[in-house]
Formats: sequence, structure tokens, C-alpha cells
Amino acid sequence: MFRSILLATAAAGLATVAYAQDSGLYLEGGYQYLDVKPDGAESGVDTNGIAARAGWTFNPNFSIEAELATGIEDGDFDFNTDEDEFNFDDNNDGDLSDVIAASGDLGLNYLVGAYGKVALPLTERLGAYARAGYAYIDLDASLQTPGGLDISVEDSADGPAFGAGMQYGLTDNLYLKGDYTYYSFDSTDTSGVMLGIGFKY
Repeated sequence: MFRSILLATAAAGLATVAYAQDSGLYLEGGYQYLDVKPDGAESGVDTNGIAARAGWTFNPNFSIEAELATGIEDGDFDFNTDEDEFNFDDNNDGDLSDVIAASGDLGLNYLVGAYGKVALPLTERLGAYARAGYAYIDLDASLQTPGGLDISVEDSADGPAFGAGMQYGLTDNLYLKGDYTYYSFDSTDTSGVMLGIGFKY
């Protein structure tokens, strides 16, 4: 009986240690690619940036995290799109004034978000995860119209965000990661890829 109690106590202690090792703070950083496609545009604009994330793991399967990204290289674009897709007016007569032709560049000022993340270990070092949350993006653009008019625009949007990715442990604390996130913003159709490295404390 006494031996059984000792074994049960030891097992509980080992479980507590294992749980403690799988909970706590983690930090991540790396390259951020974004494809920003404004409503009505035929194609998106690629921007490059850097991203940082900080999170807290509650157990091996669930954590919460916050992210911050900023642009390091603007993306060029050349749009020809229907004016009515932008809701500039109520007419739809198809004349030349309904066509917007502009070119320029688009830059990411910053992107912030908060997420809940669910992880699924696949092997001892390889794991998959999915995350869902809410994000806010701030962009600026420089436009050149066919008439030679230069326009600077800054815009922001927010909305739900959903993503999935994988990570591979190099050591018990250091790991590589990559994921895809879809940002459901009102005025843009935006998707992003992050490739980086993380550290668990």
C-alpha cells in the first residue's frame, strides 16, 4: 500500500514537471510576406516585412499570442478596375469615367493581431497548429494617375484572421516555424506567410 502511494506521488510529480515544461512564454521573429488585394482589383500587391510574436502556452495544446509586423519593402502595382467596385458613385453606365487606371506602390506601416492557437504534436519534434483571432492593418500607397497626378493615401482595416502552420524543434527550446494566415478585412483580401524562428522559455 505504501509503495503504491509512493509510485502515485512520483507519477503525479513527473506529470507536473512535464506540464511545467510545456507551459510558459515564447517569442518568435522572422520574415513576413503579405499579398494585399484591394476590393475590385484584378491582382494583389506583394509586400515584404518583418514580424515578431509573443505568446503564452497554457498546455501542450493551447496558447494565446500577439503579433506585430512592419514593412521593409513596398510592392508595386498597376490597377485597371471598375469604379463601381469601389462604390465611388451609384451609376453603372460603363463609360470611361467609370474606369480607374492607376499605378504606384503600396507599403505596410504595421499589422497587429491577437490569436488563440491550438497545437497538434505529430512527432517528438514536428508539430502542426491552427490559430484564429482578430487583426488590424495600416497601409499607405503612392498613386500615379494617367493624367500625371500623384496621390498619397493612407488606409487601415480590421477583421477576423485565420491561419495554420508547422514548427520543427531544433532543441528543447529552439524551433523553426512557418505559417499561412488569411486576413478577412472589409476593404482588402489579404493573405500572409511568416517564416521564422522561435524560442520557448
